[in-house]
Amino acid sequence: MRIRTLLLASCLALPLVHPALAEDMGAMSPEEMKQEHGGGIFHMFRLETDAGTSKSGGIASWDLKGWVGTDEDKLYLKTEGEHMDGKLETAETWALYSRNIATFWDAQAGVRYDFKPHSATYLTLGFTGLAPYNFETEAHLFISDKGHVSARLREENDFLLTQKLILQPYGEFNLYLQDAPENDAGAGIGEGKIGLQTRYEFTREFAPYVDVHYGRKFGETGSIAKTIGEDKEELVGAVGVRLMF
Repeated sequence: MRIRTLLLASCLALPLVHPALAEDMGAMSPEEMKQEHGGGIFHMFRLETDAGTSKSGGIASWDLKGWVGTDEDKLYLKTEGEHMDGKLETAETWALYSRNIATFWDAQAGVRYDFKPHSATYLTLGFTGLAPYNFETEAHLFISDKGHVSARLREENDFLLTQKLILQPYGEFNLYLQDAPENDAGAGIGEGKIGLQTRYEFTREFAPYVDVHYGRKFGETGSIAKTIGEDKEELVGAVGVRLMF
């Protein structure tokens, strides 16, 4: 409930902020406007949703993330999750304050809330940006409401076969500093996946894609998965669409 209140208050505040910024911009010279372009309110969101199959059955997922704000200060929002045979397996949502600290790099702080597989709230700290060789990087540390510490690293990169046909390899790994029952995870590297998305961008805003990824649970997390009747590894093939707005 507190997270919903935060998001609602942030959205309601934006129309109040924007007119003042517009008035200030109107009083500037073209050179001043160029220097102060970061003061405008902008937004960018990306939704990827797909459906496919794995050894365990039919699978569908969504990943929506984006931001509202200026070049320097943003409200970063994210939600992602997965259905397996029509049953919700994982679902999480984030709300972070994002501050530009260097060219192409933001520091972030806020909260993450998991609905599934178990209800849990996390203090979230991290960075997002563009690493050398154009690797888009997301690195975050999580401290749960039970005091458990974990981390997540995601890397992805785009390789253009043509101006519209794009290959995107990616990898994501979760690390736990101690056993985390709310995540059915043990200490150490918990789970990871590597994949390849192939998409065709009819426009920047609309791009269907084919995605194939391999996921695996390691160490104690893998043992826990076996105990509760889950597979330690999976190979998933899916088709979906990416929307930008």
